[in-house]
Amino acid sequence: MDKHSGVTLLVARLGVGAIFLISGLGKLAAWSATAAYAGSKGVPAVLLAGATVLELLGALSVLTGWKARWGAVALIAFLAPVTLVFHNFWAYQGAEGQLQLIQFLKNVSIGGGLLAIVAAGPGALSVDARRSREDTGHRPPARVPA
Repeated sequence: MDKHSGVTLLVARLGVGAIFLISGLGKLAAWSATAAYAGSKGVPAVLLAGATVLELLGALSVLTGWKARWGAVALIAFLAPVTLVFHNFWAYQGAEGQLQLIQFLKNVSIGGGLLAIVAAGPGALSVDARRSREDTGHRPPARVPA
């Protein structure tokens, strides 16, 4: 990998992870409304709670780069059913159908970003990379004070 890939992967992880962290925290902040909406789609509160935990833990994993591949897989596992249940554009007509199609495709795009993290890993600027350097004894050169 080139010298810029660590920064690129960090920015990618921050961009993809942030949406899940913000969304998960938003669910917690408005739990009653979230549970009511999910219930209207046939999702029981216990499943919503598990999905929210998965969303938050996956987001933290991707954001920090700690077990980021596993975190990305967890977020894909969260995203796939959410996309099918909550953005079923085929069940709508007109403007609402268009809106749901856009949301569906947005989630497909986010899933693509998560798959890229699964393929590339978290990059050099991550907890995993730091732990790997410590485990192998490779440390960056110490800076000499001027």
